[in-house]
Amino acid sequence: MKSEIIWAPWRLGYILGVKKRGCFLCQTVRGSSSKKNFLIFQRQLSFITLNIFPYNNGHLMVAPKRHVADFEDLTEKEVCELTGLVQLSIKVLRKAVAPHGFNVGLNQGRCAGAGLASHLHVHVVPRWEGDTNFMPVIAHTKVIPQSLLEIKDTLRKLFQDLTSSKKQVSNRTKRKKI
Repeated sequence: MKSEIIWAPWRLGYILGVKKRGCFLCQTVRGSSSKKNFLIFQRQLSFITLNIFPYNNGHLMVAPKRHVADFEDLTEKEVCELTGLVQLSIKVLRKAVAPHGFNVGLNQGRCAGAGLASHLHVHVVPRWEGDTNFMPVIAHTKVIPQSLLEIKDTLRKLFQDLTSSKKQVSNRTKRKKI
């Protein structure tokens, strides 16, 4: 099978941009509720944030709250919660942006492609048939059809709706058992 290269020239803004000191994921989970905070959802040990330099519309990152670099250093509870949030992210993105598929993965270590090697995170990237078209190749431009602020609001609402309805179902199930 022939190898292909996926070009991502729109990420140059991230690569060349001024970097804040410290870990942006730790800053995100401890941050304010300002418009610049792209925290989407959190649980006790893990959280979900929008990637502000996305490969595609709705590109999420799921990370443990604890600043840890290696997957094998996560506790069993952190692994369970983290993977549960990856699963929930896929469910929410299906409703929000109707992708045809997903790239889900983590880059552990700088040589593996991690832009932030010191804080483990899982990428959840929605994909569509034909989402790599002539624009990035010819015009060096990636077309992302929705603003970060707009998708942030949409996703926050869907995460809230999905998780609150699960609690209601869970509470009804508990009542029936009594």
